[in-house]
Amino acid sequence: MSESRSVSVQPPGRRAEPLQRLLFGGVYGSVLASALAAALGHEGRPPDPGYDALWVALTAVASAAAHGYAHSIAHRTSDDTQVTASAVRSMLTEWPLVVAMVPTMAALLGAYANWWGEESAIEVALSLNMVALFGWGVWAARVAGRGWAASFRVGGVDVMIGLLIVIANVLSK
Repeated sequence: MSESRSVSVQPPGRRAEPLQRLLFGGVYGSVLASALAAALGHEGRPPDPGYDALWVALTAVASAAAHGYAHSIAHRTSDDTQVTASAVRSMLTEWPLVVAMVPTMAALLGAYANWWGEESAIEVALSLNMVALFGWGVWAARVAGRGWAASFRVGGVDVMIGLLIVIANVLSK
């Protein structure tokens, strides 16, 4: 005799817990900021760190909006009547991605203020982002219940992402 059960399949939650959003946004924003900083080039034109900082800021906001909107679309149900409000809320939950890109913007604005050159600003940004990636990795591992040694290993693996971007930057120039 077969037993028939009704299994209710719930769509996944709109977004994970706030701490998970923070960690995800921090890592994603740090990697994106590193990639953007490494890609800065002027091809014969004089450096313009103010424009570059603005470009990174706009990219941060656009990336956060696109990511939040994609989550909103992915979790939309047929009875979702508040589509616009839901999409806006989902986009606003991406603030950690934008905040993680602030050190890169600050380094570029430092170059704009003539505290250092743009190349130095990029080196500072890449260094800060690697340190941030290590911190995000350690924090995420600790939240997951790992010990300190395992957490430092996870942080080290996250730093490798930053190092790959730095290596790609060096090889491309």
